[in-house]
Amino acid sequence: MVKGKILFTENLRELGLLIFIILLGLLIQLRNPAFLSLSNITSLLTNTSILGILAVGMMLVLITRGIDLSIGAIIAFSGMVSALTVARFPEMPPLLCLAEGMAIGTIIGMLNGILVARFNVLPIIATLGMMNIVRGMTYVVSGGKWVSSYQMSTGFKAIATGKIFGINSLIVTAVFVFVIAGYFVNHTRTGRQIYAVGSNPEAAEVSGLPKRTLVFLAYAIMGGLAGLAGVLWVAKFASAQGDTAAGYELQVIATCILGGVSIAGGVGKLSGLILGTILFGLLNNALPLINVSPFWQMGIQGITIMAAVIANVMVKRNTDRLALRRRLI
Repeated sequence: MVKGKILFTENLRELGLLIFIILLGLLIQLRNPAFLSLSNITSLLTNTSILGILAVGMMLVLITRGIDLSIGAIIAFSGMVSALTVARFPEMPPLLCLAEGMAIGTIIGMLNGILVARFNVLPIIATLGMMNIVRGMTYVVSGGKWVSSYQMSTGFKAIATGKIFGINSLIVTAVFVFVIAGYFVNHTRTGRQIYAVGSNPEAAEVSGLPKRTLVFLAYAIMGGLAGLAGVLWVAKFASAQGDTAAGYELQVIATCILGGVSIAGGVGKLSGLILGTILFGLLNNALPLINVSPFWQMGIQGITIMAAVIANVMVKRNTDRLALRRRLI
């Protein structure tokens, strides 16, 4: 009975978030009839796809009680290297570009994982240092210059602007990542173990779970997805710059929080993450449509995030109370 109440409490938050998204969408539609048009919804989903891909990796890191502040720099570095490679070898296959970016991101993520898991460096310190190192490397390899659209092949730009079965390739890529992530966290032993490590690291280690390996894996996956996002980002905007995605890691973390992922670790569902991604994308898309001043847009986003944090705290407190009652019964 108590277990059912815990599940009900957790699902209630997602239901509330879904209702909020629907009501917000209807209110915006009343202000601007173009909001729910097919072209605008496609634009919203396209612009949100990269954010969703990164949020999947960040969710895994947050579940382990970690954080990754280096993903913006990884996006810039992997995107810059891929753009420079394409500029040098225009006939390079697009899939090879994606593989190159993911390989670069995975290696950097593995370095983060070694610092955090093997040397017990605080995640915020390890990834902050890596952020500065990788951002500096981006300027070094580029010589402080940009890679512009005319230097990129049509095939490379089609990675993000092309269509698969009539759907933008960015949306298809994001859906693919969500499907793989859903299978990983819900149907694999490793996925469940990552939650166990985040819920109670000490108990997980005593029970024989490979805590260090799991934390390392979470950062490696985050790095790989950031590398993928870097190539997609550069292909989408047809421009590679040293300051690409500066500060973007904060938007990714905010998206996870909106989706119910706890920064205290051990809590986070992919369904909630999808809703959080949609809500964040909706705010970014809709506020300019209804002529909200740019000075107010960040404030509104901040208020929404703060409300989500408070809701997370209340849900967790209620869940912990119910769990305690269950143990006492």
